[in-house]
Amino acid sequence: MINATELYAAPLTGARWHKSTYTANNGQCVELAPLPTLPAVAIRDSKNLQIEPIRTSQQSMRDFATALLAGGLVAV
Repeated sequence: MINATELYAAPLTGARWHKSTYTANNGQCVELAPLPTLPAVAIRDSKNLQIEPIRTSQQSMRDFATALLAGGLVAV
């Protein structure tokens, strides 16, 4: 398990950001990048690049995507 200190100490230098293929190319999308040194990803808002990206493990991201696709997440 990766802890928060490791996640946020990992450099984003050289990170390759990817936008969803569903984006409308209007600059309002979420981008993901695998962290070069850890089994983790960084997530950022493409219209607010001055905000520090959040980071999570690859497994947590997989679990989130699986729940989202299965309809297991509800808006509160």
